[in-house]
Amino acid sequence: MRRDWRDTVHVATDLALLGLLVAVAALPLVTAGAALATASAAIQHHLTHGSWPPAHRSWVVFRRALLPGLLAGLATAAVVTLLIADFLAVRHGAVPGGTPLLVLTAVLVAVVCGYAGLVLVAIGTDPDRPWRTTTRGVPLTRALPAATGVIVLAAVLATLVHPVLVPVLGGYTLFALHVIARRPAQRRKILAG
Repeated sequence: MRRDWRDTVHVATDLALLGLLVAVAALPLVTAGAALATASAAIQHHLTHGSWPPAHRSWVVFRRALLPGLLAGLATAAVVTLLIADFLAVRHGAVPGGTPLLVLTAVLVAVVCGYAGLVLVAIGTDPDRPWRTTTRGVPLTRALPAATGVIVLAAVLATLVHPVLVPVLGGYTLFALHVIARRPAQRRKILAG
């Protein structure tokens, strides 16, 4: 079946709505991890089957992801707090190194965020698998630089768009991470077949 421009617009609006729904579901903060895992699973389902998952399936994924998502959210909050303290210490001269150290820290943060995005894709690929085992299936060789680029681009766009539209970027960013993670697997299928 041939796709036309209306299908592309339909998927784009669905991704924008998904980004808004994730932002609303993550508002209590304790549900942020579960909201991201559910969105990742929904995007994986859409890429695999060509349609969005039924609501009851998304609800099941959300409920299963609540506790692991809470733990991941707490760990993320701790890391973000330490990074902010690090940036402030370097910026105010409390730590030697100045601008080069600030740039190096920013690059490392971008790479870690790219890796975290790929872990989120791995969680969405198999939401029934325990979260602590998802890091084993994350493709790092070619996907990590591209995922880091997607995260940096999303961060730059978040500073340029109206604040109301920032949640919309979440759906597009997650979709781009899923596409990047799928590329090596699709290439292997084409070469094998």
